[in-house]
Amino acid sequence: MILGLISDTHGLLRDGALRAMQSTGLIIHAGDVGDPKILQALENLAPLTVVRGNVDTAEWAAKLPPTVEVTVGPVRIYVLHDVKELKLKPIPSGVSIVVSGHSHKPGQETRGGILYINPGSAGPRRFNLPITVARLDLDQQPWKAEFIDVS
Repeated sequence: MILGLISDTHGLLRDGALRAMQSTGLIIHAGDVGDPKILQALENLAPLTVVRGNVDTAEWAAKLPPTVEVTVGPVRIYVLHDVKELKLKPIPSGVSIVVSGHSHKPGQETRGGILYINPGSAGPRRFNLPITVARLDLDQQPWKAEFIDVS
């Protein structure tokens, strides 16, 4: 299964991000959605898992959880907006992948056998950071996210 990973849209869903999310089995939005229409558009492409980010303060966003665990086959994924929150709340046991956003910096690294992925920011440009989303093929081991420039 291919996961579509997106974060920090801040109310802007670019055509490039929509194209990158096509043909995925699950889309994960790691918060700072900014507009409920973004969730509707993503749900039209694939099942969607989403968490609330720090800018998601409107009434519609109150129903979004701050963290969520999702299981895809044998793979357990933990999703939260700001990875620094893990200092306050540890990762649940059995989790293989952590998806987060917040920093707007795309990246991945493996620590303690867990793959940490930040797809970057898909919304308005911040500073000189790239505008990206990511795709992750769970059938290809070792896991390696593909980052896609959607600017």
